[in-house]
Amino acid sequence: MTRHKPFADAFGPATQTGWRARWFHIIFGHEDAAGRLFDVLLIIAILGSITVAVFDSVAQAHAQYGKLFYALEWLFTLAFTLEYVMRILVIDRPWRYIRSFFGIVDVLAVLPTWISLVAAGSQYLLVVRALRILRIFRILKLTRYVGEADLLWSTLIRARRKVLVFFSTILTLVLIFGALMYLIEGPEDGFTSIPTSMYWAIVTMTTVGFGDITPKTTLGKMLTSVIILIGYSIIAVPTGIFTAELAAGMRTKRKYRPCPQCGQADHEGDASYCRICGTVLPTDND
Repeated sequence: MTRHKPFADAFGPATQTGWRARWFHIIFGHEDAAGRLFDVLLIIAILGSITVAVFDSVAQAHAQYGKLFYALEWLFTLAFTLEYVMRILVIDRPWRYIRSFFGIVDVLAVLPTWISLVAAGSQYLLVVRALRILRIFRILKLTRYVGEADLLWSTLIRARRKVLVFFSTILTLVLIFGALMYLIEGPEDGFTSIPTSMYWAIVTMTTVGFGDITPKTTLGKMLTSVIILIGYSIIAVPTGIFTAELAAGMRTKRKYRPCPQCGQADHEGDASYCRICGTVLPTDND
């Protein structure tokens, strides 16, 4: 279990001593037993609340255990609300945390339940049910405990321009093929508008093929075949872009330290002993 160190450093520990400093290290740190215990309990609470949200959406389970789910939901909501308040109290820059990604996620984890309390008597409205489904955002709270999430996020950031160019090209092709199918097939064959035809082009290009709209003319079927072939040829492009950037990021992150005894150089950054002679490798602080 790895804590995002930059995440805690971004907001800074409380300048005051005493309980604020102590709770900062418990909530944001993991160096001592209290911090690790807090992490474990929070992860268990997140997984438990997600489990409740998932099973509460099953009609049979809701009818049988609805009251239990309701009580557990409020128990988790109160716990996450207390956690959110404590995070704000023990840091120097609370507004920076509130506006951050994890700050917004923490609010989304508790806000739907509180709104349903204020909107008492409206629990059968679709909008209230939709707000309660937002409880599933609690799973995003787990990402702060996965150090590898930093690598994935940085990979997405580096590849954003290439991915943007790729999707711009795809949208251009979808617009062109959608307009062509609208002209070729027309409303009488289900292509009632260019947006509808674009929807068909996206479904066809991704090889999903729902079959709710199908071409009837020979020219339309020929164009469909072309779109399917294009879809097969470009469907792997975003995967290749992300994989290449991920591999480059892993190579950049990897560090090598030479052995002072035998000179062996190809050691991983977290290696403690030389893989050839067993000599203790120097640390970054040496």
